[in-house]
Amino acid sequence: MTGLNEILLRMNSLSVLRDLLDDKVLSALRKFLSIAAENEKEKISAYGEFVYSLYSTGTESLSGYIQKIVYESENAYVKAAGQNSLISDLLDSSFRKDLRTFEMIAGLTPEDLSSEMTGYDFLPGWYAENVDIEKQYFLRIKDIRKYGYGIYAKHRMFYIDESGNITPVKNPDSTILSDLIDYEREQKIILDNTKALLAGSPAANILLTGDAGTGKSSTIKAVCNELADEGLRIIEVRKEQLHSIPGILDDLSINPLKFILFIDDLSFSSDDDNFSALKAILEGSVSAKSGNVVIYATSNRRHLVKESFSDREGDDIHFNDTMQEILSLSERFGIHLTFSRPDKATYLDIVHNLAEKHSIEYNAEKLDIAAEKFALKKGTRSARAAKQFIDGILAGNGENIV
Repeated sequence: MTGLNEILLRMNSLSVLRDLLDDKVLSALRKFLSIAAENEKEKISAYGEFVYSLYSTGTESLSGYIQKIVYESENAYVKAAGQNSLISDLLDSSFRKDLRTFEMIAGLTPEDLSSEMTGYDFLPGWYAENVDIEKQYFLRIKDIRKYGYGIYAKHRMFYIDESGNITPVKNPDSTILSDLIDYEREQKIILDNTKALLAGSPAANILLTGDAGTGKSSTIKAVCNELADEGLRIIEVRKEQLHSIPGILDDLSINPLKFILFIDDLSFSSDDDNFSALKAILEGSVSAKSGNVVIYATSNRRHLVKESFSDREGDDIHFNDTMQEILSLSERFGIHLTFSRPDKATYLDIVHNLAEKHSIEYNAEKLDIAAEKFALKKGTRSARAAKQFIDGILAGNGENIV
């Protein structure tokens, strides 16, 4: 029995990692290995299809690709390890046999596969090396609370799609905390609270309110980017999806990673059903079951509920009840931070910092005058306005500031 025949048989007998046979690269390899040596033309075609499948993943390294898909697999073994469940000797043995199979695949060279097709110097190749997948896998298992598994090992930012599924963000926001100027106090509170979550200590739900463009949402995403390598992930939930949070919490509660459920630009009308849904979640009747999840919400409204004059109608008792209901939701967040609109000095400080960060040459007086004119056109001073002003200069649309 040749080495290639053994690999094919081992692939056919995979158990714990059997779902990886559906991977397009492995499927193409399996097809190639299944073709008899005498069917040379068919074998050459299958060889080309295998290499094409590998290239189309964005890599020329077979060993690197195999390691990646194995480490990201959501299988029975890693799920049990993530939940600290007892792993039987039988499951452990079967899993290690699967890992050995993937070590053999990862080490395959172009010469190994083309050995039966001599005289064809036009056959494409790839990079390969011998790797100890088993050793590296169990090192990752040891730190599974940082690495995670499945889609959470591949991505750090997610959203809830129209079908209610947790879906990776293809082009996640890359903002980091050093990109954000001022609001250091607010950033530190959010960062410290999130680090407590990662450490397994009690962490509060946070409400960020304040003027538009002050960096509330950017701060939350920057914190996620800062702590992603420590095992933090973020899932954005729209207001109309709040009723799906209990189901999301059930799924996340058994995951070894830590999660922020992010609700952006939150506000309600006083008769909004979503108001009661979020209130019930924040009361702890549901979220108390998920010590690895916090809710961070932003709003341009301090009290979240849009109050109309009709809410003030009726006697004093009715009015007080209405206002208490409105205030009660905000109070259910353990931490409430306010991002106030920057004054002139703070706004210009943000502009100067951004200009220096992007190595823009400028005359301070001219820069300040141009930044103030831009803010006047926008109708507000804000961190967002400062960034838009600098972006305009970088794009060549700004005034002369040198």
